[in-house]
Amino acid sequence: MLPNMNNSKNIYLLHLAALTMVKNKRYAPPSARESSETKEATRAPGQGLSQRVERAQQHGDGGRVHANTQYSQQGARGGGRYQDPIPHQPSNDPAKYQAHGCYGRGGPRQRGTPRPYHDGRRSGSGGRGVPTTTSVTLPELHQAPQVHHQVPVVTPSPPETGSSSLHVEVNTGQVQLQFQQLAIPDQSSSIQGMQLAPPSSKSGRFPMRPGKGTSGSRCIVKANHFSAELPDKDLHQYDVSISPDVPLHGVNRAVIGELVTLYRQSHLGGRLPAYDGRKSLYTAGPLPFTTRTFEIVLQDEEDRIGGAQVAQRYAILDIFVTCYSVCSLLIYLPVVRREKHFMVVIKFAARADLHHLAMFLAGKLPDAPQDAIQVLDIVLRELPTARYSPVARSFYSPNLGTRQQLGDGLESWRGFYQSIRPTQMGLSLNIDMSSTAFIEPLPVIDFVAQLLNRNVSIRPLSDADRVKIKKALRGVKVEVTHRGNMRRKYRIFGLTSQAARELTFPIDDHGTMKTVILYFQETYGFNIQHTTLPCLQVGNPQKPNYLPMEVCKIVEGQRYSKRLNDKQITALLKVTCQRPQQRELDILQTVNHNAYHEDPYAQEFGIRIDERLALVEARVLPPPRLKYHDSGREKDVLPRIGQWNMRNKKMVNGGRVNDWICINFSRNVPDSAATSFCRQLAEMCQISGMDFSIDPLFPPLTTRPENVERALRSRYQDAMNALKPLGRQLDLLIVVLPDNNGSLYGNIKRICETDLGLASQCCLTKHVYKRSPQYFANVALKINVKVGGRNTVLVDALSRRIPLVSDRPTIIFGADVSHPHPGEDSSPSIAAVVASQDWPEVTKYAGLVSAQTRRQELIQDLFKVWQDPQRGTVTGGMVKELLISFRRSTGQKPQRIIFYRDGVSEGQFYQVLLYELDAIRKACASLEPNYQPPVTFVVVQKRHHTRLFANNHNDQRSVDGKSGNILPGTVVDSKICHPTEFDFYLCSHAGIQGTSRPAHYHVLWDENKFTADGLQTLTNNLCYTYARCTRSVSVVPPAYYAHLAAFRARFYMEPDTSDGGSVASGVTTSRGPTGARRAAGNVAVKPLPDLKENVKRVMFYC
Repeated sequence: MLPNMNNSKNIYLLHLAALTMVKNKRYAPPSARESSETKEATRAPGQGLSQRVERAQQHGDGGRVHANTQYSQQGARGGGRYQDPIPHQPSNDPAKYQAHGCYGRGGPRQRGTPRPYHDGRRSGSGGRGVPTTTSVTLPELHQAPQVHHQVPVVTPSPPETGSSSLHVEVNTGQVQLQFQQLAIPDQSSSIQGMQLAPPSSKSGRFPMRPGKGTSGSRCIVKANHFSAELPDKDLHQYDVSISPDVPLHGVNRAVIGELVTLYRQSHLGGRLPAYDGRKSLYTAGPLPFTTRTFEIVLQDEEDRIGGAQVAQRYAILDIFVTCYSVCSLLIYLPVVRREKHFMVVIKFAARADLHHLAMFLAGKLPDAPQDAIQVLDIVLRELPTARYSPVARSFYSPNLGTRQQLGDGLESWRGFYQSIRPTQMGLSLNIDMSSTAFIEPLPVIDFVAQLLNRNVSIRPLSDADRVKIKKALRGVKVEVTHRGNMRRKYRIFGLTSQAARELTFPIDDHGTMKTVILYFQETYGFNIQHTTLPCLQVGNPQKPNYLPMEVCKIVEGQRYSKRLNDKQITALLKVTCQRPQQRELDILQTVNHNAYHEDPYAQEFGIRIDERLALVEARVLPPPRLKYHDSGREKDVLPRIGQWNMRNKKMVNGGRVNDWICINFSRNVPDSAATSFCRQLAEMCQISGMDFSIDPLFPPLTTRPENVERALRSRYQDAMNALKPLGRQLDLLIVVLPDNNGSLYGNIKRICETDLGLASQCCLTKHVYKRSPQYFANVALKINVKVGGRNTVLVDALSRRIPLVSDRPTIIFGADVSHPHPGEDSSPSIAAVVASQDWPEVTKYAGLVSAQTRRQELIQDLFKVWQDPQRGTVTGGMVKELLISFRRSTGQKPQRIIFYRDGVSEGQFYQVLLYELDAIRKACASLEPNYQPPVTFVVVQKRHHTRLFANNHNDQRSVDGKSGNILPGTVVDSKICHPTEFDFYLCSHAGIQGTSRPAHYHVLWDENKFTADGLQTLTNNLCYTYARCTRSVSVVPPAYYAHLAAFRARFYMEPDTSDGGSVASGVTTSRGPTGARRAAGNVAVKPLPDLKENVKRVMFYC
């Protein structure tokens, strides 16, 4: 009950008691406590007592700004005081050059670790989001002149938070030296054992483009790149220090926004700066000072409460329930919105050199001036950041398209991707459509009901339910709904172990306890209905606040960053799947909606964006002719629009399966159905060209999924008991799985490939009943390569007509690293390497996998050295083992190496090349002295946003009539590609649904001296040799196989740790030490059982 408001004595006593309690912190909740340093920094001299009573607020945004952020630029009002130092203009003397790093909206920076641009700018945050491990060379910037005057000190004086212009640890000379050490030595040079080549004249540059390709039929395509005119401005960078330091971009932006509003005309020379949200400010020309300090005051708009009269006269300080605090305290004070005081120091740092950028775009300089490109990128991101919810380089809003439910409390938001990048046509703005998952802004009770797919009031939660709810809600921001319009926000960190009806807390120093239910009833008149549900733990984990679920609603605009389930992925793909013509139209509408010609920041910096899609010259490479066995009616085939079939054809090398068994884990499949299904599959294998026994060794065994390990081992042992006396081995296991089989599939693969050494083929129940001939034909292709056969080979390979492959023994590698999904905190990353084992066919690929430090992109086990007690120093690693395997299978050692590397972002090119090329060199040198075959190292990228569209969607000569996509074999190496380096886009597949995404190939090292036509044709032709289907694929098969092998190795992780247990697990399946490797944070990456030798030799991952 509220006190009598007309009793001024009561008001005064309540006021005094409240101030005393807050001052002494006797009952202050965790959310209300602040460090003394922060309080002193935010409290201005002369404030009244009422102004010092601050309502507890929860901050923390997960590193991203939402529309409802407490100090968002749109929702902040206030003023500031300007500290006027002695004016000082930047010196006009010739400045020295010094490298500095420009930073965008990323995470915390470390000195010496620059954060360059990505997706066209070299950064470590693109691709898969793996952080950069080594500094990269940045271009030079003008050094800031020395300042000889003293800047006035503002009290309290906050410590400077550090400059955003960081010195680069690795300079150009160091990188060049590392490249020189990787160069192949002259034949006269001597290599003793492991010693590498001496430095040569090689520079630190990636290979230059060896001219443009000419093969194929020419055509014109459109690309989602928009020409950006280089501004004729003098770009300046300023370091920004804001204190007290708040790790929220929204607060920082609000502070700078208020500063610009107050002082743009009076003290910023009328300039409109672009701000990266953290430490850097950019202007189109110099500011009228070198260093200045400002004081900015922000007022919190969220402190208003419902009711006009109450909002005008009174404020409420409500201290929430905590383990250590009083339940509730109502204080009636004159209304004063809370003020936050910030000290802002702006200091000149550097000038971005647009002349160097123009020289680079013209092909006259080898390295892109990353600082200048990043300034332009930040400028073009300013307005979208204020309008929408930024996620990495994309922007999302519920107003950019229709929200679509994904299930389990998630919904999709539409948005667009935007990035500026250097290309042959100059600067290019890459725009693409995008969708991602957000948490629905539901009442928490409704969210939990969707998550569990049931009414939560029917029965109590199980332990599994609690774990699922806690995992889904951890880190989610909620607002309370039981206090009218006063919607305070909190972040969830856990659930209480007790139900709301059992939860009590102390209300005074004497240990008097009160239940949460009674507290909410007495304090708010709110009767809790769901008394059996746990409460949410919010705020500070050390001193949590308790909130019943039914008084909380999820705040809108929170991106869901955890792993989606299969149902959600399917729903999201339906939303994002657009035919090319519709996607092109949406992109153009987005550019028109963004109205870059009206963007005040673009106008300020003189950036002009062409609103037309770029027209690009392209070529359609012809498909290769494929060879099949001579016993078939058709001995070869020329694919049409990227596809063909197996009718009237037999595999070029059919595998042999004499002895096989079947185990049925599906209760919906009777023995008779399993028997007839297996017989039809065996007949298809025979028709396709395999030597396949029609009848199994034993009749199918039906068992339950929980008996998987015992059933596999028992049946395998029975088979071996029958075959061993005959000198034979079990060749294949066919498994019938339930359609929803959980971990069963992974357990079968783990047991068969790391324990039994047995090839296996799993089939779902739905296919047992459909029995499609096309399905049987595709499964036969997979079985054939798993038992050592070959499905098809290139005719040009057999006739030795592939340039730089057929003339001498050549091995083709593929490599990839699979990183754990978000939420799998202890899982390691898994590296996979495959290599061709046949020459000249280059069709069969053996594979190895290895666990390594979590989120480490460099493949650590390409080459390794360890000490053996008996043998002394021993060398090994995946490259060495695959080189040895190639020689065993072909009788020759490779004289040329082609290495396709998947999944590397542009910011990691130098690190990956230097580390992995060095490992390849060492692996070769460890086999014999002077063995250094020339290497071509090519990065394959699929995680980019370039899309190609037909210039005329009705032209059947350049468009796939079924899907509307460009034709397979379309290659682009001009206009939208790198200004000087050897790269190209290749759409090697026929798109089935949606818009085709071409693969981007970038050559980082080329000692084999490929021509543009040579590498493009080789890559395109290899895409027709993929073993699992009769279609060309979108990524060159060696890289595709490495991806499959890395994904398969996740199943080898021990069941109790594979989903994020306390110990990181992994595999080391190449020869070498089997002890645990030390990962970051001193967490051991535990090795798992090796692949069996007979499994390594075949394409088990198919």
